[in-house]
Amino acid sequence: MKRQLRLGVLASGRGSNLQAIIEAGKAGTVDALVVIVVSDVANARALELARRYGIEAVFVDPRLHATNEEFDAAVIDLLRKHEVELVCLAGYMRLLSSSFIEAYAHRIMNIHPALLPAFPGLHAQRKTVQYGSKFSGCTVHFVDEGIDTGPIIIQAVVPVLDDDTEETLSARILVSEHQIYPQAIQLFAEGRLEIRGRRVCCHEAYASQGG
Repeated sequence: MKRQLRLGVLASGRGSNLQAIIEAGKAGTVDALVVIVVSDVANARALELARRYGIEAVFVDPRLHATNEEFDAAVIDLLRKHEVELVCLAGYMRLLSSSFIEAYAHRIMNIHPALLPAFPGLHAQRKTVQYGSKFSGCTVHFVDEGIDTGPIIIQAVVPVLDDDTEETLSARILVSEHQIYPQAIQLFAEGRLEIRGRRVCCHEAYASQGG
């Protein structure tokens, strides 16, 4: 039996990418196991979803922590207690502190609904439609201290149709998100990712080496 990478997922909303990651693990297409889901929103659907799968789900109340660093320290403590090896952001609406990023350096992934570096931050799909872009998509990247500025792991391209709205484009991008996020996690689980400055290099799978 293959060893499973231990994942901690941070989510603030519905958790559709969380579900895609969990299902990929159950299907055996990703050698990873979500061991804890943490949210800063008490009624986040992601917490309910995690509990349905029998995964520990924890709400950390931002109001009980004086600073973002104190909040992140509480989250880090939970992740360490569960021996989390890779942190995955899935619709997590808080900026991570420098102490969090240092604690899990090169071990935090995020997914963004645009082809970074285009349209970072909130409302990426709306900006894409308003700008008149012909192509959009989604990006999985490692997290650094900027907003959607970390090294890019994998991207998927989604055409923008002439009659697209923010909602219709978002729905089509979401399909690709659910595909490439588990793929990126699997590459990490296989030890195939190497960060070289701003570039993420993907090495061949061990099974294919040496003929």
